[in-house]
Amino acid sequence: MPFLVAAILEGRYGLGFWLFVVAGLTDALDGTLARMLHQSTALGQYLDPVADKLLLSTLFLVLTHKGLIPATVTAFVFGRDLGILVVAALLYAAVGMREFSPSIFGKANTVVQVTAVGVVLLEQRFAAPWVATLRLLALDATMVLTVVSGLHYTWLTARKLGRASGNGAGSR
Repeated sequence: MPFLVAAILEGRYGLGFWLFVVAGLTDALDGTLARMLHQSTALGQYLDPVADKLLLSTLFLVLTHKGLIPATVTAFVFGRDLGILVVAALLYAAVGMREFSPSIFGKANTVVQVTAVGVVLLEQRFAAPWVATLRLLALDATMVLTVVSGLHYTWLTARKLGRASGNGAGSR
């Protein structure tokens, strides 16, 4: 990740794009091999999405710093992620709730965030009209899915809490 961030900060967007592609491919390969070889661990299942989120969040910040992603988009992305993190920590501390599976909207949000970062980097080296259009669509989809997935996550968590309090048992 440091090389990717450095490339972007230095304005080497072509290199940044390819480092981003390589990071995505190696992450996908790592996950696929872990599942195929039955080498997945509980720790890996927690750390992999954390690493992915750290990479994306860092890239949103860096690209916003460079003026390539609107600050509003980055603020929404960070706001949602921070909200989810705080709620998860509070629920874990208060009632021992440990299961916070990603929803279909959360997964879709990650896909559009990855697409947005990739297209923003691509646009710096390949300024075709279709790339500019795809960039706008990906950033708009990021905003929409950030809100939708945040609301969906809130709804799912409220339902889990309701079930847990309704049967008189915690989620431990």
